[in-house]
Amino acid sequence: MPPRLPEKIYFKIGEVSEIVGVEPYVLRYWETEFDLLKPSKAPSKHRLYKKRDVELLLEIKRLLYTDGFTIEGARKKLKEARKEEKDQLKLPLSEQKYRSALVKLKKDLESLRRLLS
Repeated sequence: MPPRLPEKIYFKIGEVSEIVGVEPYVLRYWETEFDLLKPSKAPSKHRLYKKRDVELLLEIKRLLYTDGFTIEGARKKLKEARKEEKDQLKLPLSEQKYRSALVKLKKDLESLRRLLS
């Protein structure tokens, strides 16, 4: 289960390093390898990661460390996932509503299961 992220707008690289469980230099390297990963930079040139950046980093770590993908394989897998998301947006509105309702229901059921555990 992925860690629960604090409700913040931006995260510093040290915070992200702790959340993801890799050293900051690994995060900087992944930025060079994954085009989807583009943290903002503060005027002080420090990296500022948004919540979706942290979620992407957690997904990259899972693909590389748990699922055993290579960098190239993980890159392809992420691109496929993004394509599927875009394709789902092209569904008729009624189908999109049902799909989003099912996704919400699944999340609610998972939360309930965690509470009962």
